[in-house]
Amino acid sequence: MRNDHYPDLPIDPDSPSPDRPLHRQPWAMALVFIGGVFGTLLRYGVGELVAPSGGWPVGTLSVNIVGAFILGALLEALTRSGPDAGNRQRIRLLVGTGLCGSLTTYSTFATEIALLGRDGQLAVAISYAVITVIGGAIATLAGIALGALRARA
Repeated sequence: MRNDHYPDLPIDPDSPSPDRPLHRQPWAMALVFIGGVFGTLLRYGVGELVAPSGGWPVGTLSVNIVGAFILGALLEALTRSGPDAGNRQRIRLLVGTGLCGSLTTYSTFATEIALLGRDGQLAVAISYAVITVIGGAIATLAGIALGALRARA
């Protein structure tokens, strides 16, 4: 609840008022959850369909690169189309935070690097790490470029 006598103080996060922060709104949490379910199912499906090749965890690499691309395109297009409110905010929460957040996986990426190193495949571990980080950055930039083009159209 906002205290108008002290406007410089933050809003009480435990307040039941509509002024509570977005991350504490039940509808926002539900959108992230729903997107997360689908992202997790996609990541699991890719992991089942795409076997490691030559020691390379191709499935994890693929979902991380694709997720970075989608997130770059989505956020750029949404940002260029107006303020983070209404349907744009709902799409960002559902697809950006929920779907892309659960589709991509840092924990599996880190575990796979550690396991490759443990198994004596140090060159594969290092190249996998470098390619994932650089590939993710390139995919994000490509997504941003696409999102910018799409927003202009």
